[in-house]
Amino acid sequence: AAFISIQAFPALLDLPEDLEVSAVSCGSRHTAVITRGGELYTWGWGKYGQLGHGNNISSDQARRVEHLVAKGLRAEEVVCGPWTTYICVLER
Repeated sequence: AAFISIQAFPALLDLPEDLEVSAVSCGSRHTAVITRGGELYTWGWGKYGQLGHGNNISSDQARRVEHLVAKGLRAEEVVCGPWTTYICVLER
């Protein structure tokens, strides 16, 4: 099982330098960001699949949700719940 760091204080986001974040939402144990290009990145606790990577793996590193890219979808809005992630998408 992966160790996931849970912090109750602000922390810098560890994202690739060329990404510009347009939206962010935090759940109880996971985080999601949308880039200006409409890509969704998630990280944190993934026990219930809330990271959107097609598995239940947790990660301390931000990873792009490839399913949206493969389907030609652009993320517009994101809201994280305690164990869920909701996104509003548009076709590219």
